[in-house]
Amino acid sequence: MTRKFFDLHGLANLFGLGRGEDKTPRENINQDRKHEETSMTQIRIHPSVDNGIKPGKASFMGGTLTCKCTTDPVKVEITGQVAHNHACGCTKCWKPEGANFSVVAVVPRENVKVVAHEEKLAIVDPSATIQRHACKACGVHMYGRIENRSHPFYGLDFVHVELSKEEGWEEPRFAAFVSSIIESGFPPEQMGEVRGRLKELGLEPYDCLSPPLMDAIATSVARASGKLAKAG
Repeated sequence: MTRKFFDLHGLANLFGLGRGEDKTPRENINQDRKHEETSMTQIRIHPSVDNGIKPGKASFMGGTLTCKCTTDPVKVEITGQVAHNHACGCTKCWKPEGANFSVVAVVPRENVKVVAHEEKLAIVDPSATIQRHACKACGVHMYGRIENRSHPFYGLDFVHVELSKEEGWEEPRFAAFVSSIIESGFPPEQMGEVRGRLKELGLEPYDCLSPPLMDAIATSVARASGKLAKAG
């Protein structure tokens, strides 16, 4: 795996400088590789993927998201399967304690219904593009909604299916805004290990959204400006 930053200690060992100078270069290389593999497995992405990813079910019919309150929890009913489930490193999405990424998916807004204790919900940041409705007591984001009708993702709500006890939700399929975890306090020197761990889990890392979602945004912009072309 290619490192984004030089590991000076690793280089010192490789060339027989300082600690480990009695080892042969090949032994140093193997030691560094073992250290790198161990470090990758210790990188915490999200509790729902850290021990492997369980595939979802195409026939899944939905479930209920429940906040973390022990009494009078907020409940949101989701009808049908979600789409574009992914790990997100942005600083806006809700992440469980200890996680470096959130796991978030989208679902048509008409398939989202608050069924218990809606009075406990409040919008985290009214100025944000995605209006994240969170429980005022426990802080969990129950769903995010875009109210701007001209936005490419208008009509889709953002949800965290880990809040559901039901099994069968679409599994995470990629990682978005990976570099943004640095803004949350993650050491930039370890980003190579993070990307390696994501790939090991089968989550292709991007520093934006996945190509299909970026294409969808560009298509919406082109359509709005009258420049959308058709394949010849």
